[in-house]
Amino acid sequence: MTSGLILGFGAACVTVLLFAEYRARDWLGWLAKPAASAAFVALALASGGLGSVYGKLILTGLAFCMLGDILLIAKGRRLFLAGMGAFVLGHLAYACAFAAIWAGFDGLSIIAGFAIALAIGVTLRRLWPYLGAFRAPVAGYCLIIGVMTAMSLATTSPSGGAPYWLAAAGAIGFAASDIAVARDQYVKPAFINRLWGLPLYYAAQMMLAASVSL
Repeated sequence: MTSGLILGFGAACVTVLLFAEYRARDWLGWLAKPAASAAFVALALASGGLGSVYGKLILTGLAFCMLGDILLIAKGRRLFLAGMGAFVLGHLAYACAFAAIWAGFDGLSIIAGFAIALAIGVTLRRLWPYLGAFRAPVAGYCLIIGVMTAMSLATTSPSGGAPYWLAAAGAIGFAASDIAVARDQYVKPAFINRLWGLPLYYAAQMMLAASVSL
């Protein structure tokens, strides 16, 4: 299957997933979400993900994220924590991948790092009253997200420039999509959270998957 077909298949699955969320068709979500997640793994494989250390690490992160997606389909505190753990491993794998194409910190990455830290701090402060017993896990998760995203902005692109914008855009999109998950889980469950969060998440993962073709 070519990359274009995989992207089209993934987009179709996300559309079906949004319909399932809107109409509360749980059985359809169980079909569409794993299929949409399998699409970003397939894209990384089709793009040559097994051909480099960076690609293998991104593939590992994508696999953990696919596992997290499946765990979060069902409801329940234990499954949510397990899914959160899978995403932590995914973020760590991405951070290791970015370390494999490290360019070193420059002015842009340092400024961006401070901006990311500020954005995460503001988001965490707003979520804090709603987190309850999840305060420590969510704070730790935010720290890992921040490190991963900052590292994406200190990478080397295939052309030798820095950063590798395809990877950085995927990392930033992934981090931003987690805000929708947090709002839906801790603040107020609403379809609007999934309406923007799910497409952003899958687009970000597709960008990370496509980045292995460097």
